[in-house]
Amino acid sequence: MKILANDGISKSGIEILESKGFEVISTKVAQNQLENYINDNNIDAIIVKNNTQVRQELIEACPSIKLIGCAGVIMDNIDADYAVDNGVHVINTPSAISNAIGELVFAHLFGITRFLHQSNRDMPLEGDSRFNTLKKQYAKGVELRGKTIGIIGFDSIGQAVAKIALGVGMNVIATDSNVERATINIPFFNGQSANIEIETTSFDEVIKEADFISLHLSNQEDYILEETQFNNMKDGVGIINTSQGNLINEVALVNAIESGKVKYAGLDVFDNEPTPAIQLLMNPEISLTPHIGPLTLEVEERTGVELANQIIKLLSE
Repeated sequence: MKILANDGISKSGIEILESKGFEVISTKVAQNQLENYINDNNIDAIIVKNNTQVRQELIEACPSIKLIGCAGVIMDNIDADYAVDNGVHVINTPSAISNAIGELVFAHLFGITRFLHQSNRDMPLEGDSRFNTLKKQYAKGVELRGKTIGIIGFDSIGQAVAKIALGVGMNVIATDSNVERATINIPFFNGQSANIEIETTSFDEVIKEADFISLHLSNQEDYILEETQFNNMKDGVGIINTSQGNLINEVALVNAIESGKVKYAGLDVFDNEPTPAIQLLMNPEISLTPHIGPLTLEVEERTGVELANQIIKLLSE
């Protein structure tokens, strides 16, 4: 069987597939040439990231396709429902990226609670002339241990955040319409581990009780955090979004920061990518990253392996 890895796949993934007799083609095919290439080469499966569109028209025009693989979680570029309804397997790799996103959440949390995003701007400019002033300015950080983190969306990524939070010593509350409870396994360096059961609660309870809130949902029709939700939060709450840019009304977020309702904010995703609103980019209170949550060297390897194993299981039957 032939697999077109149009947006690439790790060497480990290729080796696993080839060991089972699959032919992996890593040629990058332009979107407007994809239909002809798939049909001319009788491609059985296509692996994409978010750079390649796999829409209904392409699926209809390429009857040889038996599987569509997404290297990641978000499949906005794939007409997945149509594919599945027409007998095409659609797979993604949520477990491969969970830890990377969980660590980025805490990179933002550790940074904003000790004002690293601000002091890293000020120190190069004024560290030699206003050292003691800056020291006083950034001396009122807080510790995460003992605080409550509210996780909205408790799939594998939300649970990865919970794992780190529990290790740090935080109280974890979570909400998810599809997950009632989860067992969080916390591994230690010596091979031992601890299991902690977490039962999910209501969205309103998370909003009300959390000191910090981390979002982990797929695309929604409407914002889930608007002025009303911000008003119901604790004063001085922290917000982290490494999930989807359209989950937060960004105007309401800026207003909540200016009023002091939100003291800490970290954003990896934005409502208008790749040109985020200037009021976010220029706001010194917000820790910013350019949608790098699932982008690590380790994720690249794990994604390739996870895709390969799923493909073997589904197409070797």
